[in-house]
Amino acid sequence: MNSALLPRFLEALQRLDSIILGKQDALRLALSCLLARGHLLIEDLPGVGKTTLAHALARVLGLKFQRVQFTSDLLPADITGVSIYDRQDGRFRFHPGPIFAQVLLADEINRATPKTQSALLEAMAEHQVTVDGESHPLPRPFYVIATQNPLQQIGAFPLPESQLDRFLMRLELGYPDERAERELLLGQDRRSLLSTQEPVLGIAELLAAQAEVEQVHISPALVDYVQALVAATRNDPSFACGLSPRAALGLIQASRAHAWLIGRNMVIPEDVQTIFPGVAGHRLVQRASGRPDHAAVLRLLAAIAIP
Repeated sequence: MNSALLPRFLEALQRLDSIILGKQDALRLALSCLLARGHLLIEDLPGVGKTTLAHALARVLGLKFQRVQFTSDLLPADITGVSIYDRQDGRFRFHPGPIFAQVLLADEINRATPKTQSALLEAMAEHQVTVDGESHPLPRPFYVIATQNPLQQIGAFPLPESQLDRFLMRLELGYPDERAERELLLGQDRRSLLSTQEPVLGIAELLAAQAEVEQVHISPALVDYVQALVAATRNDPSFACGLSPRAALGLIQASRAHAWLIGRNMVIPEDVQTIFPGVAGHRLVQRASGRPDHAAVLRLLAAIAIP
């Protein structure tokens, strides 16, 4: 594949790697999620770089960034915005909320009430918000990165399946390895490092790259493979329910994005296998425990023959 945009994105990955140390695979998946026009859920311990990753991604790609701390008293209008009566004009004027950004960090999303969580559903699916019967388009690109803490995942209001299914991928960052952690401890403060970063590319380049991802070829044999994986989740008695058609479409699109970042113009089985745990893990529920089981997802992946 000979894309003039690819070197810019590889440079962006290098910049991100200099900020979020030792997490190259997670960074590649996060960028693949954005290129696939999806949204990302990061579930991990506090202090491993979830917020820094979101901020760094927006900074390096030259995107407008907003952070919303989700709490039990957060209202939908605090996210979407509100219409306020303007006496001078004699009409209501819409004041947009923080959701009108290109990268929205929904921090500790499961702390908010279901009503507030649902304010994101329309935005994530249709790239618009409706307030007082009037629809307002969101900027493009529009990328939600939500975080939650696995030790307190239930929290006050666990995310329902309909909300989880809006996230294309779920990632875990985990602890850095010893070398990366030592470099982190001896190096520059991450917030100071972020402030010095200049954008590697702009919005036009990102939109053009998303369009190129759409053109990455996936063979009928690979579609058969995706269908076999999806069918296996639906037929496995250990899972309460299988993957939705939205998940299958997301798996194909994210595999295209991953292939594009590698520099290929066609999807191969390794792309699907790399993407599959991130797409399937948060959607599959174990009948016994009620929680998604990463090991069960990997076993299912290993059981399906590669074409």
